[in-house]
Amino acid sequence: KHLVNSFIHLDYRSSVSEVLQNALMGKDVANFELPLFTKGGQRREILLNATPRRGDDGSVIGVLGVGQDITELNQQRTEALRIADDLGRIIETANAPIFGVDIHGQVTEWNLKLAELSHFSKDYAMGKPLVSNFVTEGLQASVSHVLLRALNGEHTPSFELPLVKDGEQKAVVLLNATTRRGPNHEVIGVICVGQDITQINAMAAEQQRIADDLARLIDSANAPIFGVDPRGMVTEWNRKAAELLG
Repeated sequence: KHLVNSFIHLDYRSSVSEVLQNALMGKDVANFELPLFTKGGQRREILLNATPRRGDDGSVIGVLGVGQDITELNQQRTEALRIADDLGRIIETANAPIFGVDIHGQVTEWNLKLAELSHFSKDYAMGKPLVSNFVTEGLQASVSHVLLRALNGEHTPSFELPLVKDGEQKAVVLLNATTRRGPNHEVIGVICVGQDITQINAMAAEQQRIADDLARLIDSANAPIFGVDPRGMVTEWNRKAAELLG
């Protein structure tokens, strides 16, 4: 039976005919994918090498195709691409600041939330050295150390990173740095996932300010003030109390 007309789907007959024609002209054709359909209509993907078949006098008398069924391999590759695409969308749209760097410390991920908080766009950040471009000078050594530990596969504690642009602090994020690995488990970089703690830090600073103001008010009040804990032990004793009672 005619190979192309009998066994090749109509959509691929032209390309397969071209491969066979090249082989019949004496040209080796390596690694072309040939879709074949079983009697039941199931599609199989075959990776083929087409080699000229020669007679005793060296003339081409046909083509020999040697192949490998790569159907499952292609399915696995498609699934891996789908997962990678899903992961990319999750990183990009997450409601948490996320960035990644390669083994050289250059930015490979910079999601929308981080762009919003830092006021640096993804287009601007991508490919730039993270530490020298986006970390204040006083923190560059400590952040570099955290990234280096992550690149060595070590656990790293959470760390605070102020996001500064043009000398103005835009936000503060609490980050975890995790080793990023390739398909062969080799280290390919670091991914950092964070939490915007700008408001939390602002609230803590305000609470501390109020506590300091209250302490000063108690100490300088023109009335004797003292405090005790649940055991009756003195915890406050202001200047006026000391003046009156000693």
